[in-house]
Amino acid sequence: MDLSRSTIFIILFLNFLLLPFSSRSSSHYSTLVYKTCSNRTSFNNNNNQLLLSPRSYSQTLTSLFNQLIAQSSQSKFFRTKELALDESAVVSGLFQCREDIAIEDCFRCVNSLPPYISSNTLCTGSTSARVQLQGCHIQYNTENLSAETTNGDETEGSNNGNSIIVHKECGEPISDNEAYFKFRELLENAFAALENEIAKSEDRFYRNNYEWVELMAQCESDSDTCECNECISDAVRFAKEECSASISARIYLDKCFLSYLYHSGSYENPGIPANSLPGARSNSHNTPKLAAIVAGGAAVLFLGFIFISLLNSRLKKNDYE
Repeated sequence: MDLSRSTIFIILFLNFLLLPFSSRSSSHYSTLVYKTCSNRTSFNNNNNQLLLSPRSYSQTLTSLFNQLIAQSSQSKFFRTKELALDESAVVSGLFQCREDIAIEDCFRCVNSLPPYISSNTLCTGSTSARVQLQGCHIQYNTENLSAETTNGDETEGSNNGNSIIVHKECGEPISDNEAYFKFRELLENAFAALENEIAKSEDRFYRNNYEWVELMAQCESDSDTCECNECISDAVRFAKEECSASISARIYLDKCFLSYLYHSGSYENPGIPANSLPGARSNSHNTPKLAAIVAGGAAVLFLGFIFISLLNSRLKKNDYE
């Protein structure tokens, strides 16, 4: 065995050891959070619905998805349009990844989205859809160019002020009255800090801890400052109204999202569980998990060192022979 072959073998061996750690760290980004699909289909002629053959629409959608996937290896946000083959309709679409994930994880996340849409259980034939995973989302909308009045279709959702509420999740409530009032005061301050900081953020993303509250928020990357501030303000208001006593929440609006988690140990209330922030990796509040990862990494390095030492000894022995 020469040195080059042994080096390649060592690299492959270490990659094999490290694979479980890397796959576990990014696989949760592709977990489904929610999906919304239009009831309209591309090939029915009812009222103002589109007249496209299933085959033509499928080809247009596939071409759109291919563009989005290709761009996700270079950027965390991209918006584009695709004209139908018969030029009777145009499909606009976009993807966005969370700003705190690596570009490689963004690509994997976006690449896993089309099967959710094209499967028999999700959004088959819909003229518009939005699918949200933990690390990214994709959405598309179809416009009928041949109609007298051009109206884009909209996915399901309810209107709250100036924003479309697409999805919400409220965590378990706080039952202790004294803890509740302290929690509400802390959350008010945390929300104020979030709104102040995201207004100054160039990438329209914020993630931080405010005392015992972990927060994350993001607007569509091409939103201007006013649009982003308004959307986040609506998300904060909705979180207060609908999840007022919840220790965690996820609020998804049409143009932004907000999530928060109130961690255990605060205000001497042991009854509040310490879950990780919905859709995010926990930082300083997940010490046992971090310690396990560090210990595992150290074990891998130690095994690799022993393997390399044994291999070098073998090579030196062969040289003497």
